[in-house]
Amino acid sequence: MEYMVQASADQRERLSMSVERLNQSGERINESRRTILETEELGISILEDLHQQRQTLLHAHNKLHGIDDAIDKSKKVLSSMSRMITRNKWIVGLLVAALVVAIIIIILYKLYH
Repeated sequence: MEYMVQASADQRERLSMSVERLNQSGERINESRRTILETEELGISILEDLHQQRQTLLHAHNKLHGIDDAIDKSKKVLSSMSRMITRNKWIVGLLVAALVVAIIIIILYKLYH
């Protein structure tokens, strides 16, 4: 009988140790689940931040293209204005030359008639 009591005590002790290990394993599983959920939340947050940054970059890219188009138009306007200024200088120069020639002709006409 003493053997049965000893065996029963050993079984209880092993059962108690098994239950303790099972409880520890359950706690580790629960901790792992919490870690997984935290990691998932962090991943979702990072993805949202990346999406927002992508949208910001796309908006900046589109705005930059708009600015580039405006600069191209401005360059064309400035080139056109420069050509007009050069043309107007030639016209004014030719008018001045024509007036000088006309004045010389008038002076020569008055002197010889």
